[in-house]
Amino acid sequence: MSERIKTYNEFYQFYLTEHSKTGTRIFHFIGTLLIFFVIGYVISSGKERFLWYIPIFGYGFAWFSHALIEKNKPATFKYPLWSLISDFRLFFELLIGKQKFREIKKEKKNLDDLI
Repeated sequence: MSERIKTYNEFYQFYLTEHSKTGTRIFHFIGTLLIFFVIGYVISSGKERFLWYIPIFGYGFAWFSHALIEKNKPATFKYPLWSLISDFRLFFELLIGKQKFREIKKEKKNLDDLI
């Protein structure tokens, strides 16, 4: 049985290793950006019926990138709240340049057992 991650800081380091490829980061960024566009549109138009696009864009772009680019299982299934928080954190860190879109090297420590 795999060990669960106990702190958010430990989880975020794991999250970054699971989002190490440029394509994955781009797809996550686009999906989150589209969420903000949908929210803005709903607020400006009053058409709440478009809110159902939020999980389609958010999860659709992310899960697509995990399946075809990163080739791993999204952490959403085991750590849903921390994953959601981390998606937005990564988005804003990419936006301000704290994180880069370029591919990052994974740590040598095998974190796959934690997911």
